[in-house]
Amino acid sequence: MGELMQCGCEVTRNWAPPSPLAIGPGADGSAWEWGGCGDDVDYGYEKSRQFMDAKRKKGKSDIRTLIDLHNNEAGRLAVKNYMRTECKCHGLSGSCTLRTCWKKMPHFREVGDRLLERFNGAFKVMGGNDGKTIIPVGHNIKPPDKQDLIYSADSPDFCQANRKTGSPGTRGRVCNSTALDVGGCDLLCCGRGYQEETVVVEESCLCRFHWCCVVNCNKCTERKELSVCL
Repeated sequence: MGELMQCGCEVTRNWAPPSPLAIGPGADGSAWEWGGCGDDVDYGYEKSRQFMDAKRKKGKSDIRTLIDLHNNEAGRLAVKNYMRTECKCHGLSGSCTLRTCWKKMPHFREVGDRLLERFNGAFKVMGGNDGKTIIPVGHNIKPPDKQDLIYSADSPDFCQANRKTGSPGTRGRVCNSTALDVGGCDLLCCGRGYQEETVVVEESCLCRFHWCCVVNCNKCTERKELSVCL
C-alpha cells in the first residue's frame, strides 16, 4: 500500500527467469522482463521473524521454545516458498510481444489450506539431549523438515468428560447424521453410535415490529428429529 517507507517493491535483479508454465499460455517466443511491483516477501519474512520469535529467544533449550520457533518458521515458509508469478502483456492490437512479470504472495486461503494439511500430519517430537535438537517419536521415523508442523504433548481426549481439562465429553451431544466433518455423528460420537430422538421445541414466531421500538412475537411449538450421541 506504500505506507511503510522501508517496505517497497521487491528487488528483482537476482531473480532467475520464470518458467513458461508460470508466465502462462502463449509465452513461448515472447520476450519478458521482471517489472511491476512484486510483493517484498523478504521484508515481510524478516519482520515476521523479529515479531513472532521475540518472545522465544533462540538459544533457550526448553522444548516449548524449540517447537514455537520451528512452527513460526514453517508458517513463514508457507508464504515465502509459494510465491506466484503474475504477468501482463504489452504490444500493439492486443498482441503479447512483451510480458512484464512480478511476484505476488499466495492467496490467503491457499496458505491456510496448506497449513491445515501440515497440521493434520503434524510430527510428535521430543527434545534431544543437547537441548537444541528435536527428535521424532512414535510412528514417525524421518525427522520433520522446516515446513512441517510439530508438537510434543497430545491433545486432551474430547470424547470423554474430564473435569481437569474442562471437557464435557460428547455424550448427549446433538450431531448431524449425514455429515462427514467434525459435526457428523461418526466423529463427534467417537464410535459409540447415536440415537434418533423426537423433541418438541418452543420458538418465537410471527414477530412484528411496533414503532418505536418493540418487537412482539408469538410462541410456536415445533417437532424436530434430532440425532444424539450415546
